[in-house]
Amino acid sequence: QVSYLSMAEQRETPLLKETENYYYENCPGCKVDRRKAQDPNPPYIHFSFIFAVALAAALPVSSIFPFLYNMVRDFHIAKREEDVSFYAGFEGSSYMVGRTLTAVLWGVIADRYGRKPVMLISTLGIVIFNTLFGFSTNYWMAMATRFCIGALCGILGPIRAYCTEVCRREHQALGLAMVTSAWGIGLVIGPALGGYLAEPAIYYPTVFSPDSIFGRFPYLLVSLVISAIGLVVTGLCFWLPETLHNHSDHAKIQDEPHDIEDVAISTLDDDQKKESAGGTAPSWLAILKNWPYMSTLIGFCVFQLHDMAYTEIFSLWTVTPRSLGGVGLTSADVGQALAVSGVGLLLCQVLIYPTLEKYFGPIIIARVGAVLSIALLSSYPFIAKLSGVVLTVLIDLASTLKNVLAVSIQTGYFLLQNRAVTQQQRGSASG
Repeated sequence: QVSYLSMAEQRETPLLKETENYYYENCPGCKVDRRKAQDPNPPYIHFSFIFAVALAAALPVSSIFPFLYNMVRDFHIAKREEDVSFYAGFEGSSYMVGRTLTAVLWGVIADRYGRKPVMLISTLGIVIFNTLFGFSTNYWMAMATRFCIGALCGILGPIRAYCTEVCRREHQALGLAMVTSAWGIGLVIGPALGGYLAEPAIYYPTVFSPDSIFGRFPYLLVSLVISAIGLVVTGLCFWLPETLHNHSDHAKIQDEPHDIEDVAISTLDDDQKKESAGGTAPSWLAILKNWPYMSTLIGFCVFQLHDMAYTEIFSLWTVTPRSLGGVGLTSADVGQALAVSGVGLLLCQVLIYPTLEKYFGPIIIARVGAVLSIALLSSYPFIAKLSGVVLTVLIDLASTLKNVLAVSIQTGYFLLQNRAVTQQQRGSASG
């Protein structure tokens, strides 16, 4: 008797033959695989921990922007007022310079020694060097500590790999949505913390005396709050299970029949399969020859150029006077727009994106999101011609929609990248 599979069943048919499950007793990755095979539900506790880790890593990135100009001016490094922005640019970018130089290295370390050690080191680095940043007494100390925060924060690549390994295939979109939402919300909350908590002796003299330590170090309070969050998250990391397999016979390990490892391995050539079966970190040549991965990486880089430009310019555009081409909003209005964006981003990514990804897939979502982003950004010059309540409402809506589209595109790219490589490549590829 011949049975015909429906399109949905064909789509779920594994690309490799199903084999009997083998689990190594002392392998942490096998323990996670066994738990996934036995429990079909999303690991909400692990997802919440991952959300906290990504949030803690994002807070130091943008928290200095509200007070960066004043901080550099107070260091008296610039001889003229016009030069303050020049030096502020170097201090602000020192974080990204450090992160750029070490991101791939942390990915390699995560592939060789595990995701969990990298998370612990990164969050602990935030606690130590972000606190030292608050105690900065000169420009060079501030820039050096910011560089160290970025250099030690190799968390984003490994955590993207981790959130797809700790859950079943059908829950990977939700896991990555949690990571991208936390990162986006952190970039929104960070400036709010910096704006409210910087120079407390000036703005809250009844609580913080000008003669206190917060009067001498006006930007210490912001750093301590973020470091405290990082310390709590460091403790949470100890409760996260390791997902990396620590045995050499990885080819025998099979997760559930539709596990992503089967799909990834089926796309590799013979040399890459041998490397995967050997359980060792793959060569860079194997990753560079993986065209499905490289194509998503190129697309992601192009999109990030656009998204980072928008992120940097939006706040400046909204507060710039109308005579200079801006909108002329107050800092409070901009903060409100960012807060609304953060709430909308979290709700859409957690409640809506996983369902859309299930029915349409990450590629279609990314394509539609890119087209809608073009149309949305084209409307900004017309929005700037409005005024009053209508302007404020449309700015809030446009900012929310733009952030939702951007994070949805990012999540789609992350899914495609993770599904194009094996577990032994995932940390390096994400880095």
